[in-house]
Amino acid sequence: MTWTLDSVYDRNKEAPYTFYLPSPPMLKLLQVGDLVKLIFLSDEEHEQFIGERMWVEIVERNEVIFKGLLRNIPSYITELSYGQEIQFTYEHICDTKLEDPEASKWDYYLDTKIVMTRDVLEKRSFNLMLKDEPNEENHLGWIFFSGYEPEGYNGDLDNYQVVSLGVALNIDDSFLAFVEDEPFSAYERDTETGKFNKMIDYDWG
Repeated sequence: MTWTLDSVYDRNKEAPYTFYLPSPPMLKLLQVGDLVKLIFLSDEEHEQFIGERMWVEIVERNEVIFKGLLRNIPSYITELSYGQEIQFTYEHICDTKLEDPEASKWDYYLDTKIVMTRDVLEKRSFNLMLKDEPNEENHLGWIFFSGYEPEGYNGDLDNYQVVSLGVALNIDDSFLAFVEDEPFSAYERDTETGKFNKMIDYDWG
């Protein structure tokens, strides 16, 4: 079995609102003795295994290259062991023990909830947005539809899923312009321009 370090930049590019990146000022503050978290990938497939996130203690660094010692015991990757020397760069650091002021925006994207039909999640596209009265703390009241749900689909509660706001923003962050709208707001995407238009006469009954 061989292992590699995952690129946090690539992961963040795929999910910019749900995959946290330590801010550059925090990374610049890292010094010998600090702990950083890296994602270790294996070329061997394991059920429910995407990668092992493990802490590494920095023992040496220059402007771009770090050396560290693994401070976790791997669960899957047998070629790694506690105390093993690891060489890495900024590209591999997914978390630190430092207090990062920038982390709060990811907390908001992850902790704030909206509702999507499962059709939206499958198609990774939404074309209708409705804002109802939120009935739970940290819930915005927004409901997203693909616009292609079959007849009778929307009447089945099993076809809906509560997800993080960041999930919607990863699909289309133009929604940020409307996120704070008052309840009983409705928007439909214009198929020609791709932009959302407010529906003044939406039938909430």
